[in-house]
Amino acid sequence: MSKKRIMALTPELVRLCHRDEPKSEPDPRFTPLTDADYQQLSERLAASGGGDDLWVFAYGSLIWRPAFEAEERRRMTAYGWHRSFCIELQEWRGTPSQPGLMMALERGGVCDGVAYRLPKGDRRAQIERLLRRELSEHEFVPAVRWIPVQGTSGSCEVLSFWVGPTGQGISLRQPLETVAWIIARACGHAGSCAEYLYNTVLHLEEFGIRDRNLWRLQQLVADEIRLLYPH
Repeated sequence: MSKKRIMALTPELVRLCHRDEPKSEPDPRFTPLTDADYQQLSERLAASGGGDDLWVFAYGSLIWRPAFEAEERRRMTAYGWHRSFCIELQEWRGTPSQPGLMMALERGGVCDGVAYRLPKGDRRAQIERLLRRELSEHEFVPAVRWIPVQGTSGSCEVLSFWVGPTGQGISLRQPLETVAWIIARACGHAGSCAEYLYNTVLHLEEFGIRDRNLWRLQQLVADEIRLLYPH
């Protein structure tokens, strides 16, 4: 039996990254979604895919902080996609002076994650609740889409979030060293990027999922934090 590997990024290191930051003003580069926008988008998505059951694919924070009650969850694989810290945050887990990074799916590769089946009921309302958690600006509306995933129990179509068309606030294929430098320093009113990474890697491990890039990234972030806060 192989020995379980221990994360280099520890709760103690994550706590060093926390700062009490005020809530930032909305990013002026983007246009906020209105109630009518959420309703129209959720209606379109509810009618455009997913089959009889409503499945949501979690690859990051939805794994450890879902916005819904699920009746079933399965480990599934999205082929042709991979996790990427590619969306700039000037609020939530970053500030205008020290932006953070959030994950989204980026094209290419393979992504193991968790598919959640939501209860039967008002399909449109459930989608709208998810959208309100994950989206806040018009410019990122194209980032929500249906994708196919596969697992040992079969395949299904799931609602998920990808990086969308390139534009403002999106940085693709940055070196892991650059991403680690940002994550070790970024914190907003919702917490630090180091906390976000730590919880994602930890909960993926609980599902038996080890993302090679994230595992390397948590080591780099731990090293960067130790340089920032030497004992």
